[in-house]
Amino acid sequence: MKKKTAAARQAMMKPRKYRSVLLAVIMILTVCISSAASGKDAAEDTMSLAGMAEIRKTETAADADEWIRIFLGENPEELDGAWAMTDQMQAAAERLGGMKGMAQSLAQLGTLEEISPAYEGELKGYKVFYIPCVFSNMSVDLVLVTDQGLIAGLNTGAYTGGAEQEETSALFDSIDLALPVPSMNKELPGTLTVPKGDGPFPAVVLIHGSGPCDRDESVGNLKPFKDLAEGLAEKDIAVYRFDKRTYVYGSEMMNDHQITLVEESIEDAVNAVQLLAAQEKIDPDRILVLGHSLGGNAVPAIAGELEQAPVKACGFIMMAASPRPLDELMREQYDYLYSLLPEVTEEQQAEKDALFSELDRLKDPDALTDDDMIAGAYAPYWKWLADYDALKEAEGIAEPCLLLQGEEDYQVTMEDFAIWQEAVGEKENWQLISYPGLIHAFTQGQKAEGAAAYSRNEKVDPQVIEDIAGFISSFGAAAGTSS
Repeated sequence: MKKKTAAARQAMMKPRKYRSVLLAVIMILTVCISSAASGKDAAEDTMSLAGMAEIRKTETAADADEWIRIFLGENPEELDGAWAMTDQMQAAAERLGGMKGMAQSLAQLGTLEEISPAYEGELKGYKVFYIPCVFSNMSVDLVLVTDQGLIAGLNTGAYTGGAEQEETSALFDSIDLALPVPSMNKELPGTLTVPKGDGPFPAVVLIHGSGPCDRDESVGNLKPFKDLAEGLAEKDIAVYRFDKRTYVYGSEMMNDHQITLVEESIEDAVNAVQLLAAQEKIDPDRILVLGHSLGGNAVPAIAGELEQAPVKACGFIMMAASPRPLDELMREQYDYLYSLLPEVTEEQQAEKDALFSELDRLKDPDALTDDDMIAGAYAPYWKWLADYDALKEAEGIAEPCLLLQGEEDYQVTMEDFAIWQEAVGEKENWQLISYPGLIHAFTQGQKAEGAAAYSRNEKVDPQVIEDIAGFISSFGAAAGTSS
């Protein structure tokens, strides 16, 4: 096991002034898209609104502009009962004290300074409207999710106002490469970042954390997967990243109550390795899989599935991967983030209590039916996780493994790192490194900031990219080749 010293890492850190704490729930705001009603539900809601002309629908960008300006104005309660929402959205809003309570959830973003015009898009099969907003503490896109004109969700996303264009480089090319999803007869948009030159190059497949994620794994102002792709490509390592299945086809997947981590991530990871092996400039004997957060937790399962695939991975990288149950992590994260608040409102406490009450049902998974939804996922998803022992599976991996952990991470903590150390730290094929001063996204920050650290325009720490590149370069040396 290799453990970098605190002094060596800290020497690279510059002092920073940190913004006030933001509750993580604000980053996903109050209603996840996974709570959006199905098309059938929306149709039924629409029928119940027939003849009620005073109930507004959100069908155009102009409607979204008007809705969000009222929501962020002095009287957001004017939206209550005036604009059509799905039943699930209505229930979520009521738990938080109506539109006024939801709007108060944004208070720690700071004072609203600017709203850009809404523009239309599609996310997980739903029509969405992106509204770039500048607050005094953070800039975000408010993402208004609609289903047949009914408000079905409200999320925050990476700020797109004044967003930089994809950079060109003299060291690498960015190539559109779609990932086939045979089980759905569909494709996922993806990008292969490949070094200039003839190759063949080693390559890494990037696997996202929990929730719907784009190929950059965008959160707040951070894009860790884009940073990894470009940073590693500059070191002669190709990187493949793609939009997550739940990001592109979430509405369809929500209609399938049997979805597990297999369909969410594992199948696509295995298929991505096969896809890369067929690319002209890629060395099929030097393909690795890198998983972040829940994607890191999935790596042992991915390794097991690849054993049955035509092309296997030669190594694995796990970043901020917890071996503990997901529901245990969720409780711990909420407890920590709520402890950072100067005071907890009744609405916030009610939301936390409601979530914990849902999670309590996982204590007896056999009592759940397939239609039971817990924290946005149906019972089969949770039952699969309950049967999955990442530690046990990891101990059986024969290929070289690199496990990385940020010491300022409040989502996956040094407690998780210690569990890994105990289980695999003495194995010759494992290398473990922790980084002082780095958060869950492996950018600079402090644990006490909570989600506020996601508001900075930071990039993945260069030493992390250096360590990953060094790990991958050892495969070329062992094979007697060079990239």
